[in-house]
Amino acid sequence: MKPKIIFLPHGNLQYSQLEPSKRAWVIEQCYEKLFDLVARKGYKIGFEASGFTVDAIATLCPKVMDKLAALVKSGQIEPVGSPYIHIMLGNIDPAIGLETLKKGRQAWETHTGYAPNTGWNPECSWTDYIPDIFLKAGFESLVMDGDSFFLSFDEIRKAAGLEFDVAGHSNKNKLFKIEEFIQDKPEFLQFITNPSVAPNGLKMIFRSDMMANPMLWYLMGATEGVRNEPVQLDEINTIFHNWKSRIERSGSFIMPFAEDAEYIGSSAYFYVKQFNQARFFEAEPDSVHRFEEMLDSAIAMGYELATPSEAISSAKKIIPTDKVLEVENGIAWHGGTAKAWANTEQARILDPTCRMVFEGIKALAEAVGTPIERIDGELRFALERLTGAYVSDSRWPPAPTSPGRFNVQETLDDLYAANDLIAAAMKSLGMEHRKSIYSPSLMKTQIASVEKQMMQMKYFGE
Repeated sequence: MKPKIIFLPHGNLQYSQLEPSKRAWVIEQCYEKLFDLVARKGYKIGFEASGFTVDAIATLCPKVMDKLAALVKSGQIEPVGSPYIHIMLGNIDPAIGLETLKKGRQAWETHTGYAPNTGWNPECSWTDYIPDIFLKAGFESLVMDGDSFFLSFDEIRKAAGLEFDVAGHSNKNKLFKIEEFIQDKPEFLQFITNPSVAPNGLKMIFRSDMMANPMLWYLMGATEGVRNEPVQLDEINTIFHNWKSRIERSGSFIMPFAEDAEYIGSSAYFYVKQFNQARFFEAEPDSVHRFEEMLDSAIAMGYELATPSEAISSAKKIIPTDKVLEVENGIAWHGGTAKAWANTEQARILDPTCRMVFEGIKALAEAVGTPIERIDGELRFALERLTGAYVSDSRWPPAPTSPGRFNVQETLDDLYAANDLIAAAMKSLGMEHRKSIYSPSLMKTQIASVEKQMMQMKYFGE
């Protein structure tokens, strides 16, 4: 049986520094070109998108959604679900996370007729309740960050020499040290070449920057003083060759690429992330061809393209492990930390206000004896707008870069809207005079104070 190989581009139209007016351009420049390539070549891949992104594709570019839905129906693309809003699940209340996961899954079903069984955790932010909320939301499996998992083993952490702190957002160019350590150790390789299952029954498959990072550099064709020449296809073929022999010793598949779909067709955030350059979402048409070359090379080397669910269902074994519960609270993918998203200047101002609004929603729900998951009407809409205010990319990236001013303004708009909806809910419930529970008028001044402070900031690229 051929070893299976999974490619999983994932889409997020709430990206930091992606102007709302340019979202349709990204859909057509990146997502549509990817879908056309998959249809033309008969590939099988996974495609993840937030519910917000799925709705935006359908609204802004309905013909592109038609192409995606057709590929889902034909089985060439497996939808992979995530929160409706691109949020750091590990940094917020699990009740908010659970509700937005349900809504994100519902968006896929609305537009494609398919509710995803496989989930994606944005930025792979980690905390103890992540497996539980995905299972409760209806997911059967979750794509996990292999590097975070491996760094929970003391011997690998020591060999890699990586340390975490709340300001650290990436060590991705150093993660090759993990590969150096595990390459001849099937007891570790098995976790990245087989599915695992968490104690609660959620199945897991692992992605890693060991393979994804060089592939990203290949897509971009970049050197920027870091290399003498861009990554060549021969280097990608070496990755495929090395991992094929490792699969033969330890499992049945690999997931070499789980990266932003926006890198297929544009430069997305590459130059900001790697070099602190104010270059955002420039056209990179050659990256579409280079993605095609990678998939064709994998096929030529004897791999079979597969969706995540196919890789799980055909696996030789599924490894039960509680080791996932030892992955460190507060870390994320790329060898970085989810806490870094909560420690930018923007997050330290926004998050306390978001928390106040959420406490108001909870208090009102409790006052009328309704669990959070069962609230409706204005209170439900308030929770949804509050979740929008938690979007990760109004808090990212850290200094000396920053989110776009418009990213922050969208969060502020959501906070104002959530506050107004709570006021409307209080009136509908006959509780508008119970201001000891929540005071919309006072909270409005809180949001206005935050807005004044944040709009006086200088933003990267201005």
